[in-house]
Amino acid sequence: MYRALLFLLLLLPVTKLPAQEDTRAVVGVSAFTTNESDRFVGLVTEKVVEMLTNTKRFRVVDRTSSEKVRNELELQKSEAFIDSKNRVEQGASMAAEKIITGHITKIPVYAMKSAAGTITGYKASVAFQMKVVDVATGLSTDATSFEGKAGDLMLSPESAVQHAMRSLQGEINQYFKQNFPVQGKVIKILESENRGKFLLNVGKNNAVAVGDRFTVEKTEIIEGQKYPQLIGTVEVINLAGENLSEAVAVDRKSSENLSSNYSDSQKLDCTLIIKK
Repeated sequence: MYRALLFLLLLLPVTKLPAQEDTRAVVGVSAFTTNESDRFVGLVTEKVVEMLTNTKRFRVVDRTSSEKVRNELELQKSEAFIDSKNRVEQGASMAAEKIITGHITKIPVYAMKSAAGTITGYKASVAFQMKVVDVATGLSTDATSFEGKAGDLMLSPESAVQHAMRSLQGEINQYFKQNFPVQGKVIKILESENRGKFLLNVGKNNAVAVGDRFTVEKTEIIEGQKYPQLIGTVEVINLAGENLSEAVAVDRKSSENLSSNYSDSQKLDCTLIIKK
């Protein structure tokens, strides 16, 4: 009897739960340029791509060709980007919303020698500027300068350049946070009593952590322009999924404002507050 029941259960169709939508921004990185030797340009570009990917806050696509960057707008007009279904099927052609460009101003590599004249190792420094270009508008941020140095002797010129880039890890991560703020929406009211509890459509995939705070805004369209109004602040108390978080209002006023302004047809925008 038990075996027969188990056999019947195995024959039942398995219902797959729909995958949560990945709401992370799609960001491309173009190959950095330089007026000097381009020997180490690829290493610098690859390190920036690695740092961007390791934040887990973005979907990073390959745009390491200047020609691809110039053709990005034309590419997104093609059939590959007509709808989201095609966009998934054409994964390699995922449309970048922002593109990071960079220009290396100097990248000296020094061979350190012993008293006898033999090379004992290498040191390097790297200085470059980065911009973020909005693909839709073509507008870019002001160029931000970075300069890193290798403090330790390295075995090769390449490892010395990589070490110099690693010294910039924290500074570049902060740059990404400022230029790519985590943004999402309040998609459900879980509780309206006391401080109020709300569901956000951002989570682990956006590198959101328990304790993070978000400002919440309602946006009106006035004469064709967006008019955002700050209505409160919430704090994440639980990561409910790859792209979901539970948050509570930080005070009663925020709770009341969110509850009174939220509706299924009018989702509220939220933006991560960057910790200094």
